[in-house]
Amino acid sequence: MEWSAIFLSVRLALLVCVILLAVGIPIAAWLATSGWRWKFLVEAVVALPIVLPPTVLGFYLLVAMGPASPVGRLYAGFFGHGLAFTFTGLVIASVIYSLPFAVQPMAAAFAQVDRSLLNASAMLGASGLRTFRQIVIPLSRGGIVTGAVLSFAHTLGEFGVVLMVGGNIPGVTRTVSIAIYDHVQALEYNGANAMALLLLAFSFITLSLTYAVNRRMWRVWPLQR
Repeated sequence: MEWSAIFLSVRLALLVCVILLAVGIPIAAWLATSGWRWKFLVEAVVALPIVLPPTVLGFYLLVAMGPASPVGRLYAGFFGHGLAFTFTGLVIASVIYSLPFAVQPMAAAFAQVDRSLLNASAMLGASGLRTFRQIVIPLSRGGIVTGAVLSFAHTLGEFGVVLMVGGNIPGVTRTVSIAIYDHVQALEYNGANAMALLLLAFSFITLSLTYAVNRRMWRVWPLQR
């Protein structure tokens, strides 16, 4: 069992999950409420990683982070080294790759909030931010939890984008999915099976939790009485 690869994967997934909560909630709120006629283009861009092959997305992200790109040169100028094949580059690529898994459940939850509640809040003098924080967020907690859990699980098991952007550097970019692949390539099926079973168990628990939240079998954030 390669614990260093497992811990790195968990660290990556947690960091990506937190970033996607901060970035995904505003994007999802805008998608759920905006009346812009070209909004479908933004929706298509957000959903693109779902249908795009991971190697294609990983290739273009690698090019965008490379020393020949403006982003790569700017990063190298500030930090003295390239962005590709680093943990930071891995985080950026994972955020982009898992973005639709966080945004789409949140946007669906925000869109289902009763508009009459929002209108009543506005008539009582509450600001848009206060209405969003005290009404929309609590009523959409199922979608927010679903987005967070799915983005975490998706990041934990991703392979193609991680391999293209991060490579296979032990302790830096070697995640559990890459470690499983290496074990299989070396015909070390026992090691691959141990880590694969761990991911399988985690995926099952994640999906069970997500369905339970959506069906309100328990309250994730219980209200104060």
